[in-house]
Amino acid sequence: GRLEAVTQQMGYHPQYLDSFLKTQHYLMHMDGPLPFDCRHYIAIMAAARHQCRYLVNLHVLQFLRAGGDPQWLRGLDFIPPKLRNLNEINKILAHRPWLINKEHIEKLLKISEWSWSLAELVHAVVLLAHCHALASFVFGCGCEQDEGPGGRGLLKPLSPGNQCFCEATAGNGCSQELLRINRKRSLDSCMELDSLRERMQRIHVETEGREEMRLLQQDREEGEGQEAEVGVQDGSSWLSHLADTDGEVTNATNLACYMQDPDFGYQDFARRDEDQTQVFRVQDYSWEDHGFSLVNRLYSDIGHLLDEKFRMVDGLQSSAMAKRQGCEPSVFKRGIWNYIHCMFGIRYDDYDYAEVNQLLERMLKVYIKTVTCYPEKTNSEMFDRFWKQFKHSEKVHVNLLILEARMQAELLYALQAITQYMI
Repeated sequence: GRLEAVTQQMGYHPQYLDSFLKTQHYLMHMDGPLPFDCRHYIAIMAAARHQCRYLVNLHVLQFLRAGGDPQWLRGLDFIPPKLRNLNEINKILAHRPWLINKEHIEKLLKISEWSWSLAELVHAVVLLAHCHALASFVFGCGCEQDEGPGGRGLLKPLSPGNQCFCEATAGNGCSQELLRINRKRSLDSCMELDSLRERMQRIHVETEGREEMRLLQQDREEGEGQEAEVGVQDGSSWLSHLADTDGEVTNATNLACYMQDPDFGYQDFARRDEDQTQVFRVQDYSWEDHGFSLVNRLYSDIGHLLDEKFRMVDGLQSSAMAKRQGCEPSVFKRGIWNYIHCMFGIRYDDYDYAEVNQLLERMLKVYIKTVTCYPEKTNSEMFDRFWKQFKHSEKVHVNLLILEARMQAELLYALQAITQYMI
């Protein structure tokens, strides 16, 4: 039930929730180029870029349930080089996707022991973009609850109840198949919890034992018994962070171990002259004409699921929200979408960007930019000052637009680079 807070928020728009859950399930649990444990580890890497403990903890648990090696949870230094090589495009896609080029793709695909296939790379790129954008939604809707020392615990999302939100909306857009899947997942979680606890305890004991034997040997050789005792504690401390007294995975305390170059972040995309190639022009490479066919060819059916999700968020009703801004719903939504893409250097030749300033008040723009570009900086004051005039469902709607616009922006840059490599 770790994803329940997200499904509760998305459940204000049940048709979108249906589409989102189908895509999420396909990415993580259905047949695809990548092994299941690697999928969850890639999700951990992506969520860590935005310090999103909610998603990291979720996928740490799922990674172990999928049979993943617990040693990998010690950080990037303990994973296979093939996965570690993904760190560079993870970093760039999360913060400055316009820097992705065919050289990054070529480096991952070059013939070597740790090379990626095109299909594997497309799967990985979709996962990265999905989790980066979902982190924005998590922070934007207040699903991220940081309750540690100095934590903000800032946003208090409305909760329709304790049950899975799919059950609460089963008759209103959430398919019976998804309802069955989520009920089965809840049952599986209960049945597997004891097994997971036993496994974590066994791993803890085995690791501690191996470390103790190594340090005892070191003690005999160097005569430094006191240092060996300290070493035993340090050697297994990472496991104690992953398991509480009941053995349940609850917190990956040091998210920095899942990323390199933590200071790399978003920078404003500088305005360029019309002839600068760095500006991404949708007329030259679009999702509808180029990205969809490429991703669907290399990772079967995911293109259809993503396209449905993009269209679903565009079709959500927002008459009340647009009325407050004094415009048509489609005009208001396009203003938000194009503003988000503009922050990532994506331009539409047929759009008058002067409309953005007319449609979006300053506090709305500040909120959208923060949630889109550095969601971990979202704070309660920003949330409260902007959202006073909106219903909760309208808040969620804007955050869904942010999620999908950001995901499509990252995909466009990555897929264009892959296309350039293939040419």
